[in-house]
Amino acid sequence: MATSSVPAHAGTRRSVRPRLALWLGLAGLTFYVTLGAVMAATLDHPFTQPMDDAWRSLVGAGTLEEASGPLPMFFQHFGELAGAVVYALVVPIVLFSIRRWRTGLFWLATMLFANGLVSQAGKHLVDRERPAADEAAGLVGPLFATDHGSFPSGHSVTMGAFVVAVAALLPALYRRWWWIAGAVLAVGMIWQRTLINAHWLSDTIAGIVAGASAAALLWWAFAPLLDRDRGRAVRHRASRSEPRQGASEPAESTAS
Repeated sequence: MATSSVPAHAGTRRSVRPRLALWLGLAGLTFYVTLGAVMAATLDHPFTQPMDDAWRSLVGAGTLEEASGPLPMFFQHFGELAGAVVYALVVPIVLFSIRRWRTGLFWLATMLFANGLVSQAGKHLVDRERPAADEAAGLVGPLFATDHGSFPSGHSVTMGAFVVAVAALLPALYRRWWWIAGAVLAVGMIWQRTLINAHWLSDTIAGIVAGASAAALLWWAFAPLLDRDRGRAVRHRASRSEPRQGASEPAESTAS
C-alpha cells in the first residue's frame, strides 16, 4: 500500500500574531499616557503650547464659512452621528451578515475601546481647555459645538482606530495602498480639527496615535480569529445537492 509523503499538518495553517502591531501599539499608548500625564501636570502652560499657538495662527479659521466646505464637513461628520452609524452599526452588521462574526467582534471591540476608554478617560483625566477666542490676536474659539475636554481629540482617536482596523481586515496585498489612504485621512482629520479651533495641534496628534495604538493592540489580540474568518466561505453552501440536470425520472407504469 502506497503511503503519502505529505506531513499530517501540511494542510493546517498556523496563525502568527503580528508582533509589530503589538510593539507599535504598546509604544503608542505609552507615548499617549506619558504626554497626557505631562499635559495634566502643566495645564497652565504645556510644553507643546508654543507649537500649538503657532499652528493655530497658521491654520485656524476666523469664520464659520471658512470651515463649512465639503471637505472639512466630511471630517466633521465622520466623528459625529453620521460616522458613528457607519462604523458602529453598518460595518458590524455587514460583517455579521457575511459570516465574519469574529471580525465583527474585533471591529466593535476596537471602536468601543478607542472611543469609550482611551478617548473619554483622557478627556476627563487631563481636562485641558479648548482654544478660546482672543480678539486682540484676531482668533476665535471653536466654530462647532464641542463636548468636555480638548485632550485628546475624539474625532482623531476615531480616525486613528478606523485606519488601523480597516488595515487589519484587508488582505496583506492591499494594505500598502490603504496605508497611503489612511495617512491622508489622518492628516486631514488633524487639519480639520485645528481649522475649526476645536483642538490644539498636540490634541489631534495624540488622538491619532492613541486610536491607532489601541486598534493595533486589538489587532494583535484578535489575529488568530481574524485569520480563521479569512478562510471561511462568505455564504453557507447548500446542505443538499440539487438534482442533476437531465437525470431520468422513474417511469410511470402503464396498464397493458
